Amino acid sequence: MARAAGAITINFDEESVLDRLKDLTDGKGPEKCIDAVGMESHATRSVDAMFDRVKQAVMLETDRPHVLREMIYVCRPAGTLSVPGVYGGLIDKIPFGASMNKGLTWKMGQTHVSRWTDDLLNRIQEGQIDPSFVITHTVPLEEGPAMYKTFRDKEDGCIKVVLKL
Repeated sequence: MARAAGAITINFDEESVLDRLKDLTDGKGPEKCIDAVGMESHATRSVDAMFDRVKQAVMLETDRPHVLREMIYVCRPAGTLSVPGVYGGLIDKIPFGASMNKGLTWKMGQTHVSRWTDDLLNRIQEGQIDPSFVITHTVPLEEGPAMYKTFRDKEDGCIKVVLKL
């Protein structure tokens, strides 16, 4: 689906994300990096990710910041790190010195969707934007709790669900 939308995909099970991003940018790294998942990022098998899971299991920290660390390492100097992903607790081992030395700009906080909702809905209604390519399931509202489980557990190819009244 991502490729169909024009994105370059990287499978972290098959290759190093950091190496691939460096290759794609002639060794410079991306100008902008986004962590839209936050503490729920758990699938990667990197040493950092395993370390984070162990610390979380023994209650030494509450979030898993391995994506933040990877962003700092790969982003080009004077780049921007955006973090709309949710980090609700405590994290440590973030290389802020590396971030400072690269002159990275951090932008973070909750996404204020209400700022964009009216404009986006108008564009959808006018046919300027077609979000249907991400909708994988359409079900009655009563099936919402079951579909949430399907989405959470990444079952049945579930990406986005539309609930019908």
